Amino acid sequence: MTTTPYAARTGRPESAGAAAEPAITIRRRKADWTGWLFTWPFALVFVLVFITPLLYALWLSLFQNQLVGGNSFVGLANYATAFQDPSFWDGFGRVFAFLLIQVPIMLLLAMVAALAIDSARLYATGLFRVVIFLPYAVPAVVAVLMWGFLYSDNFGLTASINDWFGHAVLQPFARRWVTASIGNIVTWEYVGYNMVIFYSALKTIPTELYEAAEIDGARGWQVVRAIKLPAIRGAIVIATIFSIIGSFQLFNEPNVLQPLANNVITSSFTPNMYAYNLSFAGQQYNYSATVAIIMGVITAVIAYVVQMRGSRKEDRCCPPVCAPSTPRPARARPAPAGHVGRTRSPAHASRWP
Repeated sequence: MTTTPYAARTGRPESAGAAAEPAITIRRRKADWTGWLFTWPFALVFVLVFITPLLYALWLSLFQNQLVGGNSFVGLANYATAFQDPSFWDGFGRVFAFLLIQVPIMLLLAMVAALAIDSARLYATGLFRVVIFLPYAVPAVVAVLMWGFLYSDNFGLTASINDWFGHAVLQPFARRWVTASIGNIVTWEYVGYNMVIFYSALKTIPTELYEAAEIDGARGWQVVRAIKLPAIRGAIVIATIFSIIGSFQLFNEPNVLQPLANNVITSSFTPNMYAYNLSFAGQQYNYSATVAIIMGVITAVIAYVVQMRGSRKEDRCCPPVCAPSTPRPARARPAPAGHVGRTRSPAHASRWP
């Protein structure tokens, strides 16, 4: 193998090429650093408002304020106490049951609303979309206060209905119904938010898929099951992860409703309420940070598992589009004995049940 001299390749002397290569390298390095400089503002804010509080909470969880010695290092003792704390696990079990029941109902309603709007069979779809999304635009505290007025046994709609019947027909703040009442508020608030996520994903589906399905004889539920639902699987996973995080962070609704149902909604009704009251009412900052760290880890693990399972199903359902290979010619089915006429090729048979 022969090597062509630099001067013969470029028409310039080798000394000029040797001097040009370091200059090119320096310019590339400057260009690389220029791109990183644009990320510094975000990186600085991210470290200050996310990484630093997280590290500080982790540091607090390793200490304990004692009567003798003040704030002293105790290692993982706070975590051992939390894992044996019945108040913490009672609140965790409540939000976990809330997650298993409320989230599927909310996402199902949001999916039905998104599919109905996307079907082009509704009149005034713009108004319908705004009406469903409007509760999400209401501030959370205002929404909870409004529902608290409706739920109250002493005034509001519930009190009027009970007075009309002469006895307590509705008891939204009863111990067995209060979690369902809070779930109703959360569903009312966030159905519109999830509907927008699903509807936005539906609008990205290529129209060619619908045209091909129509030519192939697909109608109604067949299109939904075979085209729309697989195409928006990623949006479903994202909405599920957001809902899981929101369920474990349940705080606003029970905290605002607590004065109306003081004997039912306790200070440890949810883990977030427990951590809040430990910190601001009990002055137990170290143990409060421990509860917050444990809930953060549990939430991250469950969200990660849901994301991984959703990604695997999406990969199996929607493989990457490759260049189409040359199709094999379809063989006609043999005609039955005594049959006269043309046989229908499998290529022309409908693939839709």
